[in-house]
Amino acid sequence: MAKDGEMDLLEVAPQADPPVCRILDYGKFKYQQEKRRKKNKKPHDTNVLKEVRLGYRIGEHDFQIKCRKVLKFLEEGHKVKVVLRFRGREMIYQDRGREMLERLGREVEGTGKAMSSPIHKGRRLEQYLLPKSAK
Repeated sequence: MAKDGEMDLLEVAPQADPPVCRILDYGKFKYQQEKRRKKNKKPHDTNVLKEVRLGYRIGEHDFQIKCRKVLKFLEEGHKVKVVLRFRGREMIYQDRGREMLERLGREVEGTGKAMSSPIHKGRRLEQYLLPKSAK
């Protein structure tokens, strides 16, 4: 029957009595097995670092939108890096930027927590937030 249909005869369960065989296209069968194996092998992104950027002169509504975005990332279980960048003469107002990042940390307090206080790196202030469920 297998030769008539130009297919292959594959022994599925040799230990059964009588042995179980299937008629199928062996090349297609191997391809599907390999595809399933690769799909199961793919890594799962459980610990992704998301980045949210803002400027210190951001408006109130824009700030609330960024807060919602950070909350969404934290609820999904991701770490969040909040970057506040200063351009040109804005470096004078680093204290305002630090206040903004601290305020953001307070806004997301129910869902996440700040790893540390804002860190100054060049012309940027960075703060890392972790979801509450993270250890």
